[in-house]
Amino acid sequence: MPLPHDIVKFHEPPVPEGQSPYVPGAGPSLQLEIAEWNDAWPGQFQLLAQKIEEALGWRALVIEHVGSTSVPDLPAKPIIDIDLIVADPNDEAAYVPALERAGFELRVREPWWFGHRVLRYSEPACHLHVFGYDSPEVIKHRIFRDWLRTNTDDRVLYADTKREAAALSRAAGEHSMQYNARKEIVIKKIYRRAFIATGLLKD
Repeated sequence: MPLPHDIVKFHEPPVPEGQSPYVPGAGPSLQLEIAEWNDAWPGQFQLLAQKIEEALGWRALVIEHVGSTSVPDLPAKPIIDIDLIVADPNDEAAYVPALERAGFELRVREPWWFGHRVLRYSEPACHLHVFGYDSPEVIKHRIFRDWLRTNTDDRVLYADTKREAAALSRAAGEHSMQYNARKEIVIKKIYRRAFIATGLLKD
C-alpha cells in the first residue's frame, strides 16, 4: 500500500535516454475534441469492464472507471479511461495477450513509471491504464474522480480549463500530451484541495 507522501507527490520521471513510452507505430493522439457529458459513458465502462474480466479472470485485481467520463456533468474527450490493477504490470505475458485477444491493443509501455502500460480499445473508445497494486497513481485517480463528483466549484473550474486547453491546443496544432500540460496547474490545485480534505496533506 502506498504511503501518504507517495500519494500526494506528483511522480514525473523522465523518459530514459534512448527509450520511448510508445510502442512502434504508436504516438500521442491528435484527438482533442471535448464532448459534453454523455449518460452512455457509465454503460460503456460496464461493457468494457466485462470484457476485461472475461479476458483476465482473477488476474484483474481491480477495474476502476476514472478520468472525466467517470464524473457526471463533466465534459470530456469521448474516451473511457479505465485503471486496471494487476499483480505485476511488467509481466506483460500474464495479461497483454489475453487482452489483445479481446480486442485491446498495447500502445504505451512505461516500466519506469510504476510499470504503467496503456492499451487502446476502439469501440467504445477506451484507454486502459495498467498499474501494479502498489502504485499511488490509482489512488490519486480515485480521489480526483470522487472529489470532482461531489465538489461543484472544482468540477466547473476543471470543465472550463479543459475547454480552454482543448481550444488552444487545436489552434496550435498540438497533440494530447501538450493539451494535458495546459491543464496541469489547475489539476494540481484541485488535487491539493482534495488531499487536504482527505487528510493526506496539511493545509
